[in-house]
Amino acid sequence: MILVRQEIGDVLRDLRLQKGRTLRQVASRASVALGYLSEVERGQKEASSEILASVAEALDVPISSIMREVGDRISVLEGLPVLSDVVPDDIAGLDGDLIAPELSLR
Repeated sequence: MILVRQEIGDVLRDLRLQKGRTLRQVASRASVALGYLSEVERGQKEASSEILASVAEALDVPISSIMREVGDRISVLEGLPVLSDVVPDDIAGLDGDLIAPELSLR
């Protein structure tokens, strides 16, 4: 079974390590208890959206990037292809009303 909290924790840990920051530094900057952040990173606790936003800010990473990475990892675990963030040229040339009336591709 795929646990979203585990994937979120893995992504947060990976980002923290890529940034060269300690758990203590991120917890302090995010105003989150060190032990709680540790449990979130290990997938033992579910972080609220407020906690995720604080940690994202502490890591200087948009929360959308974190959630995109989580989604990509879950797709891989489910055996699905990871979707590109780029709109293919053959779709970008279509009238946006054909896809979703309220969205525009350009």
